[in-house]
Amino acid sequence: MAPFDILASLAMDIFLPVVPAMPSILNTTPSMIQLALSLYMVALGVGQVVFGPISDRIGRRPVLLAGGALFAVGSLGAAWSSTAEVFLYFRLVQGTGASAALVATFATVRDVYASRPENAVIYAWFSSMLAFVPAIGPVAGAIIAEALGWQAIFLTLAALAVLVVGHALFRWHETRPVIEAERRPSVLPILMSVSFWVYTAGFGTGMGAFFVFFSTAPRVLIGRAGYSEFGFSLAFATVALVMIATTRFAQAFVGRWGVAGCVARGMGLLICGAALLGIGEVYGSASFFTFIIPMWVMAVGIVFTVSVTANGALAGFDEIAGSAVALYFCIQSLIVSSVGTLAVTLLDGDTAWPLVCYATAMALLVSSGLWRLRSWALRQGALPQADSQ
Repeated sequence: MAPFDILASLAMDIFLPVVPAMPSILNTTPSMIQLALSLYMVALGVGQVVFGPISDRIGRRPVLLAGGALFAVGSLGAAWSSTAEVFLYFRLVQGTGASAALVATFATVRDVYASRPENAVIYAWFSSMLAFVPAIGPVAGAIIAEALGWQAIFLTLAALAVLVVGHALFRWHETRPVIEAERRPSVLPILMSVSFWVYTAGFGTGMGAFFVFFSTAPRVLIGRAGYSEFGFSLAFATVALVMIATTRFAQAFVGRWGVAGCVARGMGLLICGAALLGIGEVYGSASFFTFIIPMWVMAVGIVFTVSVTANGALAGFDEIAGSAVALYFCIQSLIVSSVGTLAVTLLDGDTAWPLVCYATAMALLVSSGLWRLRSWALRQGALPQADSQ
């Protein structure tokens, strides 16, 4: 499953080094190239709402294979594009394929590991991979573009997609639960579920904090702290390494604290990290100690959170896991892209304040939701022992 998860993120990050040169290459404006980034993200998020229900009806395997093939076609088309309009079209195709593959991947996790302790480890590893790809993707893209040209970036993505789909043809078996047509449930209960919204917002809080960090870190460390591009890459990578190291203990802390306990602690760590960032911004100057080390604290909180939010949000929706996963990722992507971008735009993106404000506000919102869920469970006498911690 991992290569599909990685490719979806890599298609965004590996392209970043050539973005400044693309307007002259395709004889267009910078805004059109920015649209290529935005269209990919839109297709990645919104497409899941379409492919989720489809995977519930026809299965995960055909959606996954079709999505991987579509991603390869979009990558090839982008490589051979000679105009901005054609390039935008194939980026949209590429994002649509990635969206289908992601839905099928995470629905499969839900199908197979919903009631097993390994699910927290798998979700945590996926999140750590997504954290590490932005650290290595731009470097890889720069090396490929310098040696072989910008088209080679998309040819590389196409080749990787072909390899991944070829492997899945033989190793990826259908996991969708068999449901009789007359018993096929509606998706309305998903949208009516308070726990779905609370835990989906929790996932959006964790990944959104990383998104805001990713958006502001170059401006803070390179622009203000004077880091070189290589030095910045090393500092950035330490955050991903902290997330990966924390992932090794995911199964243990889920077993000890439960889903709600892990998310609550994750929100607490995000607030603590935000407080340290704020102190560094007020009393210090931009540096590794005032920006990266507080982010280590937040990175641990992100792993605590994203390791378990899928279980909390999707519990009880096993028969329509594809639709539930699609709504889960679509809504959290809207939270990340809208609220996260708003924070970076309205506040000073050259400082830590966007990250401080986003993490604090969203963590407090999710914490209030957890308190409401806990109060309801106590009234119903249904609070599990682990979650009571």
